[in-house]
Formats: sequence, structure tokens, C-alpha cells
Amino acid sequence: MAKKPVPLKVHVTRLDMTAPPRTSLPVPVNVQTAIMRTPEIPLHFYRYLYRQIGKRWQWYERLQMSNDELAAVIHSKTVSISVLYVDGAPAGFFELAKLENDVVELSYFGLFERAMGLGIGKWFLLQALYSAWQDNPAKVTVTTNNLDHPRAIQLYQMMGFSPVGTEEGLILPMTDAALFKAIDG
Repeated sequence: MAKKPVPLKVHVTRLDMTAPPRTSLPVPVNVQTAIMRTPEIPLHFYRYLYRQIGKRWQWYERLQMSNDELAAVIHSKTVSISVLYVDGAPAGFFELAKLENDVVELSYFGLFERAMGLGIGKWFLLQALYSAWQDNPAKVTVTTNNLDHPRAIQLYQMMGFSPVGTEEGLILPMTDAALFKAIDG
């Protein structure tokens, strides 16, 4: 009999950015990169990206959605998804959502494991932020937690975000059976 997953305690941090980034970074050398916005991204491709990046950080919410629920979110006119390709293969993505009150949320941002260590993380985040500030919102927000990359908050602050709130929560990890079912859609 399979063991039930044990809830994980998380420390959640919300961060805001009230001005566009003032920094610039050169395109990484020795790798070919491309960032492509993907309107109407196929659900199976989105789930693949989400799972490849999120498996290390306990991303699970989108994997539990039905096809209709997921399509309603990611194909919304207020959501933009852009995929990073490195040397011709998918290597990461970011998702932006335009919220009320002229706010843009960086909903998801991440790299595939194979892309970590190539020196493209900061550059890719900066590209996501340039995209977020394209329509001059009042602010850009992001939420992270202690299950995310250990340097996530430090990187967000380096790019101009400031913490605005914290809270404690619980995440119930998905079982292997649920993950396999979710991946199959």
C-alpha cells in the first residue's frame, strides 16, 4: 500500500517591484538562446515544461487541473507564456498574468535542470522582467517559498523586488501515481 504524502511546511514570501529593472546583462556566451512567446500553448507541452521545472520545487497546482481548467488559465487573454530554448531544445519558461489595478504577476519562472549552471538564469529573469514591464504597469509581483531555489529571493531582490509580506503554509506533495496521471493529462 502506498504511503500518503506528508504535508510540507512552507514559508511564503511575496515581493513587489515598483520600477523597471535598471540593470542590463549581455546575452550568455557559448550557448544559443531563443525566447518565444507561445500563445495558445498546447496543454501537453505546458504540462511538460511545468513538470520538468517544477518537480524540484514542488510545483503541483497546475498538474492537478483538468484540461478545461488549465486551458481557461493559460489561454486567457491576461496570461502570457514565453519559452526559453537553449541550443534548440526547451530549457525554461516564464508566465506573466495581468491582474487588476495595473499589476503584472510573474506567476511562474524557471529553468530545466540541464540549463542550470550555464550562466543564463539572471539573464532569463531579466528578459521576463523586461516583458512584464512592457506595458508600464504600476508594479510587478512575484511569490516564492522556501521550497524554491535557495537563491530565488536573493535573485529577485538583486533585480529590484522588495519583500512585502510573508506567511506560513502547507503543501501536500503529489503521490507518484497522481503525478503520472497528471502527466498523461
